[in-house]
Amino acid sequence: MVVRFAPSPTGPLHIGGVRTALYNYLLAKKHGGKFILRIEDTDQVRFVPGAEEYIMNALEWCGIRVDYGVREGGPAAPYRQSERSDIYERYAQTLLASGNAYLAFDSAESLDDTRKKAEAAGNHGWQYNYKTRMEMENSFTLSPEVVKSRKEAGESYVIRLNVPENREVHFFDLIRGEIIVHTSQIDDKVLMKSDGLPTYHLANIIDDHLMHVTHVIRGEEWLPSAPLHILLYEAFEWTPPSFAHLPLILRPDGNGKLSKRDGDRLGVPVFPLDWTDPVSGEKTSGFRESGYLPDALVNFVVLLGWNPGNDEEVMTQERMSDLFDIERIGKSGTKFDIDKLHWFNQTYLKEKPEESFLDFVKEFLLKNGFNTNFSDAYLLKAIRLMKERVVLVKDFVVKAPYLFKEPEYDEAFLTKQWNENGKKNLIALSSHWESFPSEKWHTETLQPDFHEWITTNSIPNKFILPQLRLALTGVSGGPDSIAIADLLGKNETISRLARLIAHA
Repeated sequence: MVVRFAPSPTGPLHIGGVRTALYNYLLAKKHGGKFILRIEDTDQVRFVPGAEEYIMNALEWCGIRVDYGVREGGPAAPYRQSERSDIYERYAQTLLASGNAYLAFDSAESLDDTRKKAEAAGNHGWQYNYKTRMEMENSFTLSPEVVKSRKEAGESYVIRLNVPENREVHFFDLIRGEIIVHTSQIDDKVLMKSDGLPTYHLANIIDDHLMHVTHVIRGEEWLPSAPLHILLYEAFEWTPPSFAHLPLILRPDGNGKLSKRDGDRLGVPVFPLDWTDPVSGEKTSGFRESGYLPDALVNFVVLLGWNPGNDEEVMTQERMSDLFDIERIGKSGTKFDIDKLHWFNQTYLKEKPEESFLDFVKEFLLKNGFNTNFSDAYLLKAIRLMKERVVLVKDFVVKAPYLFKEPEYDEAFLTKQWNENGKKNLIALSSHWESFPSEKWHTETLQPDFHEWITTNSIPNKFILPQLRLALTGVSGGPDSIAIADLLGKNETISRLARLIAHA
């Protein structure tokens, strides 16, 4: 079994592309096959610098390992289409020689004029096909001598597929079943452009054949092109691969395809990694930098359209590949459930050791202007303290900034909880902790001592617990206050108590 993921470097990799790559990868892995990453960069107009590197880095971060590709090489190299032009030219000439393709000299202006005239006459779906080609400038309407002289004169031309008349094209989709399309619905697509580069359709078919691709799993946006591709396989007298066209990933409300704009609106990334547009300079957040774990993201993505046939949700990549079956992919679009994604991320966060988050927290502190002089021991203790409360990796800092800098007081909480009783009790607690042995400053001894102290002094919880939390964190929620005091240490804890007393 050989499968491929063949993106165009026209921008960052969308989460839908990640799913397509993942399904291909899991199928190959399950059957001991090969996974190819092919870069389809023949559309030079839409080419975006940096996109190719981004795609490869994104797949690597997601744990999708490439067997053959631009970086890895392989038996059918090169795997970048712009480096395979001579191959496409050779096969295009084969199609011309067999009569399955023809030359067309129509200018962009004449094509546009023809379409406008058709629309004016009420034909809004004009196509260049077997019904209209005899009205155009091509090797059907021009003599061989004229075609030759126009070529020798350097006139621009394209190579179009000669779609047969009045035929039904049949093919079987592994997800959608038998599909039949009449050739009246298929236009004579351009196979080779005037710049000598192939279109997606020609290059795609040739590469899949030469790379021995057995299964093509791709998005449903390519379903209308599948009959055309079948005709090309027939023209070359090649056996087509098995096809499977994936359903869309929908917005959380189910209305339409998930887009970057939806991600911006909902505050959720749609790209694996941060992306900076090389032209506009616009920056877009990625899942990695937003604090999502690759294992969690992949686990979430695999279930966007596929079900394992049981109640399993949390799965390793090995388990996914063991269970993966194309027949369990649905036909309908699947909603991008943000809450479910967060559940997966939180689940994976809880299972990982604290050490695995250390570098991320350090980097986040540095990028966001926090003090970075904390020891690893301090950071690991902070991570451990917050681990059950975070959804994203960045939440270790975002949800508890007071662990890394002096707290900013929530004024509403301050107004509600601060009073003379609270102030008096906080002063007394500060005095008590001044004399507390520094070597015993940890939760196991602080906790019982604190409760004994409030019991001995008959202090109601409402006149000490909220005030202590306010002094240490500035906010109303969070981990246990004594555990926070343990982390901060004796000097910082007493300093924060004094700061609130002075502030209020």
